[in-house]
Amino acid sequence: MSALRIHPRLWCVLVALSAGVGLAAPASAKPAAVDQCFTCHHDGGTPQAVAYAKDIHYLNGVTCADCHGGDPTKDDQDAAMSPAAGYRGKKIRKSDIPVICGRCHGAAMNAFKREHRLNDVADSLAAGVHGAALRNNESGPQCVSCHGVHNIVAVANPASPVSPGHVAKTCATCHSDAKYMHDFNPRLPVDQYQMYLTSVHGQLNARGDFKPATCVSCHSNHLVYPVKDPRSPVYATRIPETCSRCHSDAKYMAQYHIPTDQFAKYRRSRHGVALLEHSDLNAPACNSCHGNHGAAPPGAMAVAAVCGNCHQANAELYGKSVHKDAFTKQKLAACVVCHGNHGIMEPTDAMVGLEAPSPCAACHKRGGSDPAEKSIVHMRALLDSLSGGQRRADQQIAHAEELGMDVADAKYDLRAVHQALVQGRVAIHSFTVADLADAIHPGIAVLAETEHAGQEAVHDYYFRRQGLAVSTLIVTLVAVLLYLKIREMEKEKKK
Repeated sequence: MSALRIHPRLWCVLVALSAGVGLAAPASAKPAAVDQCFTCHHDGGTPQAVAYAKDIHYLNGVTCADCHGGDPTKDDQDAAMSPAAGYRGKKIRKSDIPVICGRCHGAAMNAFKREHRLNDVADSLAAGVHGAALRNNESGPQCVSCHGVHNIVAVANPASPVSPGHVAKTCATCHSDAKYMHDFNPRLPVDQYQMYLTSVHGQLNARGDFKPATCVSCHSNHLVYPVKDPRSPVYATRIPETCSRCHSDAKYMAQYHIPTDQFAKYRRSRHGVALLEHSDLNAPACNSCHGNHGAAPPGAMAVAAVCGNCHQANAELYGKSVHKDAFTKQKLAACVVCHGNHGIMEPTDAMVGLEAPSPCAACHKRGGSDPAEKSIVHMRALLDSLSGGQRRADQQIAHAEELGMDVADAKYDLRAVHQALVQGRVAIHSFTVADLADAIHPGIAVLAETEHAGQEAVHDYYFRRQGLAVSTLIVTLVAVLLYLKIREMEKEKKK
């Protein structure tokens, strides 16, 4: 059988192996006893056959015919490549490749699949975003896009394009190609790989440390869902848990000397409660502050800018405050100094003060020598006056409402007090008494009116009750007098 005559482009493929789990050839594994296709092509120096000699499938007895069809036991070329024998050669559509691979790597289970964890990978591919892309476009990704064709090696082999050291670059062959990606999702960024190279994960990976996250660590490997699919590991409400798979594992993270309690703190924080318990997708997750593909901890000087993406007014006031320069000189991380990072709790007015647990007390002390002492005491007094007055007004109006009085206008006006208190708590980030006083002054003015309205409503209620009691007494007295008069008149008639 002439090697020159037989030169089909072999498409023997393997569907993606589970990440980190290779199909290692057992010591007893041998190439198929009879594979005339391979023998002829290999002897003829066909590149595909030469490469296939080291392929993990060949080492486990998979013949050319298992993918390309035909009869590998025949010496006669026509018999070996007969359509009757199922020969299809290199005429394999890309969309058919997962089907062919799925004959071994699909849903059906056998002892070999169970041992090597190779079941369901083709089905997982089909169920994910890559499978959908392939169904809609013949040039979409499939098994050989990631694993190669005739030169497939185990995932654990450093030479594998899906090994931890290569998988990010392999994903980038499609995801960094703007023209290619435009056919599938024009809105999807194509700079993820470049960003990954700048991240802490990418930099460590480039230095040969393959423990930090790669693409498949977060997005999965075969069953990849769109980011906005709630089943995706990188869906907004699932990101903290996905990051925690590594970052909460003390043993796994030991060599990096960073805390592993971030997720536990975050879950109890204001941000975590909003996202994880109330499904507020606007609440920040890990990637909101650290980035996703370009993940890196924000430096001390960048924290205010990061927090300022959501808390713009606070960040602007802080940027003009005396603390900005003071914190910069001491290399303190702005917002984190007072609010913390992963375990951010609901801020309260108690944060402004000169006694623990107020963060002010860490730097400022009582005693008269600290020039900021009077300002801190004054600012706390302003906040307490408004918040305390709001509580009293709320109670007064609620009491009047329980008595059945119409206090709708007063309740509406009280919203202005609440707004002034919110603005005052924002203005505190300027750390000046004047700015805080300006912010809460409108609320204090309205507060006096609402408190008076509540008091008047309660007074009216009791005044009306008193009037009703007097009226009832008068009516009762008149009724008694009439009754007595009537009795007297009846007695007169009887005489």
